Amino acid sequence: METQEKFLSFNLGVSDTAVISLQHITEVLQVSLAEICSVPQMPSSVLGIYNWRGEMLWLVDLEAMFGYPLMSQESNLLSKMMAIVLENEGKYLGLLVRRLLDIEWLDTKQMKVPGAELFYLKISPFLQGYFLNDSEEIIFNLDAISIIQAPMWEIHN
Repeated sequence: METQEKFLSFNLGVSDTAVISLQHITEVLQVSLAEICSVPQMPSSVLGIYNWRGEMLWLVDLEAMFGYPLMSQESNLLSKMMAIVLENEGKYLGLLVRRLLDIEWLDTKQMKVPGAELFYLKISPFLQGYFLNDSEEIIFNLDAISIIQAPMWEIHN
């Protein structure tokens, strides 16, 4: 059985790496933070709404959602960010990340099941598992569907 899957890898925080399966990624685009319309009364990880193909796309600071230090406080990142547009059953969500790394094939049979003690509490509900790279560093495998269906969006979607 074919267990190789294509993933998009990107940085989380200063030293962490995460991947999301390409099957839920619609598009990757560069976003200027000046073009994001902020919405009051939202969690700090929600940066606001972006005009994407004439649609309203909610943009989320993925690191803030997972409890990393806020990206928006680092002024050198303020100009341009990469947004990964996820799709599930007609719902879209844009994840802002600091840097895209690569598209890579990973063997899903090599994926390890996350133990709660290994990870930050805020990231655990959105993990499918993790991989270890050649230098034994952890690569988070994020679950696109659980991110899109996170309870914090329900009131806004």
